[in-house]
Amino acid sequence: MISINEQKNLLVTLGNKLPKQITTYAIGGTAMMFLGFKESTKDIDLVFTSSEERNLFKKTAESFGYNEMDSVIVYGVKNNRPMMINLGNSRFDLFLMDVIDFTFSPSMQERAEQVHHFGKNLIIRIADKHDIILMKCATNRARDEEDIINIVKISDINWNILIEEAKKQVKLGRETAFLEMGELIEKLISKYKLNISKKIGDKFYTLLKEQAEKKKKNYDKKV
Repeated sequence: MISINEQKNLLVTLGNKLPKQITTYAIGGTAMMFLGFKESTKDIDLVFTSSEERNLFKKTAESFGYNEMDSVIVYGVKNNRPMMINLGNSRFDLFLMDVIDFTFSPSMQERAEQVHHFGKNLIIRIADKHDIILMKCATNRARDEEDIINIVKISDINWNILIEEAKKQVKLGRETAFLEMGELIEKLISKYKLNISKKIGDKFYTLLKEQAEKKKKNYDKKV
């Protein structure tokens, strides 16, 4: 585990070593720490918008002794797994736009309003809490469900933001968005008894039904 102060010191060190300025987005536990939802995290999850900047960050970290590790160990055989590098008790998961089943869309980038500068050349924008929920729904690691519950319990969630973002994800080709969010809401209500209107889950399943009907119509036209 790495604390927020340890994480900040590490990022400052890397930022000072980077040969040019880059901007990346923090998701997952890292974003939750900066937003005050948790005090430590196992890994530092970053999303890059260009392969050049991701490779530059990775190369800089490797100059401090970080080594690449097999992402299958953590993520299995899921699509859009990150590059992973680790050293001691710190690990970076470096995504490139796509985070498993979801895309870090332009609207997600716009919602990342909190900005931090580390050293000379590292700028990190912190993902909005709604998008943290969506990304954790996608990665679906053992502790992700617990993190989602903590966010929902201690903050006000505008579910319309997640509904609209799910629609955008489907347009971007992420066809599982309605299903995954519907299943998540259903679990939060039935298993964890969170105070969420059943209408929210119903909305995702309605969108899923409409999506299936549209696909069927398109298929019927082709045949």
